[in-house]
Amino acid sequence: MRTGRTTATNQGIRRRDFLAGMGAAAGLAGAGFPFLSKLAVAPAAAAEAAPAGAAIARVGIHPAIGISRVGGSDKWFYAPELPGIPARPEGGFKDGTALIKKQVQRFRIYAFDAEDRVIGELTAADAKIDWRVHVANTKAAWYGFYNPLDNAEHAPGLPGKMRNQYFHRQTQRERMLVIDPGPVGIGGTSVNWEGGSRAHAMVGRFWAEIDVALGELRTDDAGRLLVVPANGVSDSPRGAPITSFADNDGWYDDWCDGPVDATVTLPDGRVLQADGAWIACVGPNFAPEIPPISTLYDVIDSLNWEQGWTAAPTPPLSFRRDIYPAFRRLALMEWVSAAANLRKGWLNVGDFSDPAYLARLADPGAGNRTFRQDVFAKFRNPYNMSDTAAREEHLKLPMMPGDGVDHNGSPLQWFQFPKLQYERLRLWADGAFVDDFEDAALDAVQRLEDLPAAQQPAALTEAALEPCSGGAFHPGVELSYYLRLAPLYARHTNPAAKPFRIARGNRPSLVQDVGRVLDFRAATTGGPGGVPPIGPQMPGDLTRWMGLPWQPDAFSCQRVAMQDDFPVPVWWPALLPVDVLPEDFYAQLMRTDLSAGERVKFYENRVWWARGVPGIGYHANASYWDGIERMITIWQQMGFVVKRPGPTDPGRPDAIPQDLYVETGRGQVETRFDWTPEHGQLP
Repeated sequence: MRTGRTTATNQGIRRRDFLAGMGAAAGLAGAGFPFLSKLAVAPAAAAEAAPAGAAIARVGIHPAIGISRVGGSDKWFYAPELPGIPARPEGGFKDGTALIKKQVQRFRIYAFDAEDRVIGELTAADAKIDWRVHVANTKAAWYGFYNPLDNAEHAPGLPGKMRNQYFHRQTQRERMLVIDPGPVGIGGTSVNWEGGSRAHAMVGRFWAEIDVALGELRTDDAGRLLVVPANGVSDSPRGAPITSFADNDGWYDDWCDGPVDATVTLPDGRVLQADGAWIACVGPNFAPEIPPISTLYDVIDSLNWEQGWTAAPTPPLSFRRDIYPAFRRLALMEWVSAAANLRKGWLNVGDFSDPAYLARLADPGAGNRTFRQDVFAKFRNPYNMSDTAAREEHLKLPMMPGDGVDHNGSPLQWFQFPKLQYERLRLWADGAFVDDFEDAALDAVQRLEDLPAAQQPAALTEAALEPCSGGAFHPGVELSYYLRLAPLYARHTNPAAKPFRIARGNRPSLVQDVGRVLDFRAATTGGPGGVPPIGPQMPGDLTRWMGLPWQPDAFSCQRVAMQDDFPVPVWWPALLPVDVLPEDFYAQLMRTDLSAGERVKFYENRVWWARGVPGIGYHANASYWDGIERMITIWQQMGFVVKRPGPTDPGRPDAIPQDLYVETGRGQVETRFDWTPEHGQLP
């Protein structure tokens, strides 16, 4: 197998970054120790390898759903390809000029035999591969967002009216509001590797006069597809004001999504159409080494289980794969949320970053059952939909608002786990698992190619969706609540389709009119148009539900003022941090000339990630509205939370852990004049 070309900005997973010192961690029981990244893939039995010489019966594109992320830099890095292992681009997530590097999703072709066993990856050395991608941005031609529509009486979704209603004829809306590059093809090896080829650019038009780039296609030296996203630009051709966090008429941005297809010509002359995938190009992940507590993979995985499309979890579970990720995510959440940092007091729960606590969590013994059951009781129960659930489930994990945050007293006022994720925790509490945390074979994996071929397709899909937020969906970070609804997937109508494959639509237009307002009935029946939006999808259909433009929503969703003073819940801190340890504080706690007490003060204090975004000064001239407008232009100045080593000097305070997660790369978000001598006399 060929590995594909790398660049100076590609990540190579450095084993010392995430395997260093688990044995040494045992000596740190008194200090917080962020849990290690651990590769976690499905057991080999879940995907069977084909015997040698097996004939190819079908081919499929993986990941089934891919995620690219916008950035203003020409530099880029690959999206994660191993579950549990984050991207770590060389030189960081910015390019040295405060511009954010693009995250590029790479797609691969896998071959399967007649019994659906994995033969292996097909590259340009094995077959001729012709790729086709059709993305679009249809946000401006869609409906406004007010609430998820699928929560029924528990948190009634508010109907949304059309954006840009002054264009009321479908032909007008198509011409003025839809950014549609049409299908773009590519094939061969190392095509458009340096970028800039017009033939492989995805460019549409907005307002019938402005060309909007939605990214471009490339191939690596093995013929795999690379979907390079756009620059994260948002603008209004007529200078329209910002009036909403999600729905702003006259604006466009360059998020997009759509189908990914491939035609594979085998050496024997057979031509196969690959099982298609989907690409979504969305916003940056500002805490890329801290996964959300529930991910988009968890959401869709739970749907597959609830629909009976995949088997129920069979005990004993794997602690490493099924349980450990949730505890690790909880351990890391304290680096991006003050509420999570204080949860040990609020919830009377232990320190999830303590290796001694991890050892107890990993113990399946009968004598440890009471401990496990007590921890499990701290997790919010998604089955509790009673009238008293809002009170009963308030102080539970995680400390985040839910879909029904607009409905005080709703059982969905607080974040709820996907049911399968909760079921695995229940089985863990019962002791139906094995402690397989240490696995030398998995710890030795450095690249996707190091995994058995049978595990690679599923690993790619999980790795792509694992960094994405799985709720609350208001509307969300990357994508929204519709991903938990069965009609969106091919399996809903085709029992032979594989889980995670998006159903394909065939409407005559990318514009979809379901009536004057979008409510749940219209979303699931199509209203007067007869084609349900929550059903087979067309280019632009996934991202159209998200905020327009995307940056105001990113700023809006920080802390949430609730009827209770404390703790203050936060929206999506794993992707849009809220409370962080800034680099300046990190520099102070690393100083050996300060007393231990002073160094601990800097370690224990957190600051607002979005500080300065709404401006500076008295409240009269620094407001929420200033902030959501300014984020449109200063989003690339925001800092990334990444792992940094803690102090190692002999005077290191015990309270400061070995590894820290620090806000780095923050630029100047305030509008101010930085004086230097060459500027002459200050005014």
